[in-house]
Amino acid sequence: MDPLGGSYYVESLTNRLEEAARDYFRRLDGMGGMVKAIEQGYPQREILDASQRYQREVERKERVVVGINEFTEQESPSIPTLKIGPDVEQDQVARLADLKKSRDPFKMAGALEELQEAAACSENLMPYLIAAVKAKATVGEICAALKEVFGTYRDPVVL
Repeated sequence: MDPLGGSYYVESLTNRLEEAARDYFRRLDGMGGMVKAIEQGYPQREILDASQRYQREVERKERVVVGINEFTEQESPSIPTLKIGPDVEQDQVARLADLKKSRDPFKMAGALEELQEAAACSENLMPYLIAAVKAKATVGEICAALKEVFGTYRDPVVL
């Protein structure tokens, strides 16, 4: 019996965890490093595999999730949902049109151009974002300007 009350067991678990981590790092090194692993879609596949394995465990009740697959309520309480009518959309479209009429289009375009230049130079974007908002650029216009510089994230093709 362990006189320290289980410390041997904890230590062995720590050693196993450490060895598994080292194996994982060796696998990444064998791919040419983390950047190469990302280019090959390895971390994305690992995340996908882990999430699918987790979901299977939950569905088979091999992993208990309180309130999901064990200890659930028989009757679901009704949850009030917010119903938004078409009048809200019409109001928002009108407010957006009023905003666009009230702004100086040259000031707004200039602010977005400065934002793009700062983004291309890896500058702190916060002052440029604030300037764009003060020039009454919309969130969509700001996102579109940044998208031109940064592009859009796309998952690598996973075979």
